[in-house]
Amino acid sequence: MIPRSWLFVPGDSEKMLAKSPGLGADALIFDLEDAVVEERKAPARGMVRERLRTADRDSSQLWVRINGYDTAHLLADLEAILPGRPDGIVLPKAEHGAQAEQLAAELNALEAEHGLAPGSTQIALIAFETPRAVLNIASYQALPARVCGLSWGAEDMAAAIGAQANRDEQGAYTAPYVLTRSLCLMAAGAAGVSAIDTAFTDFRDSEGLRESCGQARRDGFLGKIAIHPGQLDAIHAAFTPSADELQRARAIVAAFAASPGSGIVSVAGKMLDRPHLQQAQRLLAMAGVADGD
Repeated sequence: MIPRSWLFVPGDSEKMLAKSPGLGADALIFDLEDAVVEERKAPARGMVRERLRTADRDSSQLWVRINGYDTAHLLADLEAILPGRPDGIVLPKAEHGAQAEQLAAELNALEAEHGLAPGSTQIALIAFETPRAVLNIASYQALPARVCGLSWGAEDMAAAIGAQANRDEQGAYTAPYVLTRSLCLMAAGAAGVSAIDTAFTDFRDSEGLRESCGQARRDGFLGKIAIHPGQLDAIHAAFTPSADELQRARAIVAAFAASPGSGIVSVAGKMLDRPHLQQAQRLLAMAGVADGD
């Protein structure tokens, strides 16, 4: 199933690393980047590798956010954590699709070195955190098969462009961030990967979080980053298709399957065309349901 929730966990906190597998997130992101100060980078790598080796993987995928290509830490991060067999790597501040190719090549070599199945380590890109990434949007159209998701970052983008705030007085994103969010959706759609919405940073504002999740689901995001365990229930509720949605999606898929040569079918008194089939298939995939189930 496509992860609905992606919960960040500080990579240098033994307490949080130990507690996190029981929190119920679809994907845990052990963070070696922003959550870890410079002098703690090296010990954090060892702590994350050990947690990868021992953590229960039945309830959550285990990912690691490494430090980006704008630092001297990326290769050391990869070499330290690949023996722990992470499910995936989150690359922050990805500024060009070529960086995904470079990371995939580095993972190829490390998987071979450590006896891991080729291509077994997935990649998610936090691609739209800098102006340069936005200007390079066309480079994300063709990405390595390992890449399964694209996300964006409102806080890092605000810092990069020198903004005083990224929301207006009513709490809505201002124009630069609406643009960045939209471009993330377009790039993910062009690449055929999941769009993952950025974190809602005010973890005490439960109503604001529900609204943010609903907007993200409506617009085409398939999941959302979380910064606090208390955000998980709202994220899961928003990104879990309802029984009615699944029933309708199955009916649409069945109608097209019964008329394989037709571009238009009738379902519940409405005429539907191929884009509706794509939407139905996407929703079933979101729920981890095969078309015929």
